[in-house]
Amino acid sequence: MEIAIIAHDSKKELMTQFCIAYCGVLSKHNVSATAVTGKYVSDASGLEIERLLAGKQGGVQQIASRIAYDEIDLVLFFRATNQPEVPNREQEDLEANLIRMCDLHNIPIATNIATAEALIAALERGDFDWRETINPRSEYNRRKKVKRY
Repeated sequence: MEIAIIAHDSKKELMTQFCIAYCGVLSKHNVSATAVTGKYVSDASGLEIERLLAGKQGGVQQIASRIAYDEIDLVLFFRATNQPEVPNREQEDLEANLIRMCDLHNIPIATNIATAEALIAALERGDFDWRETINPRSEYNRRKKVKRY
């Protein structure tokens, strides 16, 4: 499966710890991330991660675009709950669009650690194998088909 990870600055450490804890599950899948989050997680966990642009420089848009083309199967997006005094409306719009794209394309998305743990447990059980029919070009799904024969 194709998994995308994003974390706000105040949640990068939490995302890193989460990925270390679930490294065994995540290592069986293709993981992409926004630049800084990807670097933190990769350096700490040893996971192979495709690093996209930084979130503020278009990384969130890259992930949303991949969702639109059914190239992402699961999103882990740890968001900060404390809003800055001067909200960045453009960034909020991008993030709202990402969540809207997940809803539109039936992509499971976790915006907190509790939901992320539930999704990872479901992923490990094979509950998302139905994505195989939606995203047959996924490297993970191509490998899985080869192993069946």
